[in-house]
Amino acid sequence: MSDSLNPCMTCGACCAHFRVSFYWAEADDAGGVVPVELTEPLSLLMRNMRGTNDRPPRCIALQGEPGSCVSCGIYSQLPSPCREFAMSGENGVWNEACDRARARYGLPALFHPSLPDMTESYGIAGASQPAEHVQSPG
Repeated sequence: MSDSLNPCMTCGACCAHFRVSFYWAEADDAGGVVPVELTEPLSLLMRNMRGTNDRPPRCIALQGEPGSCVSCGIYSQLPSPCREFAMSGENGVWNEACDRARARYGLPALFHPSLPDMTESYGIAGASQPAEHVQSPG
């Protein structure tokens, strides 16, 4: 990444668009790192971040408002879906889910393989290369 601001720091759309569900053992009461008090049971083997199963969804750990200055209150303790969710254009890979969440908040797409490189100003490595797959939320 270049010295320019990471678009995720002014976005947060994925944190207020998708349910964040993960295996129950990722919570700290089962040996994982996700604070259990910020989770709720989803099924026998799954948990989700509180707020993400609501309509509209919004992760309890999201600080700030989507589309402005945002951060994650548990960034060093993220569940696997958050760690694995790539910003669209990262490493030249289009993430349709990222751009879809951004659109919900009136934010422009970061990358699309059929459009000119929109991520150059963000310094995303390899963003002008064609995408080979689309990553969906976990």
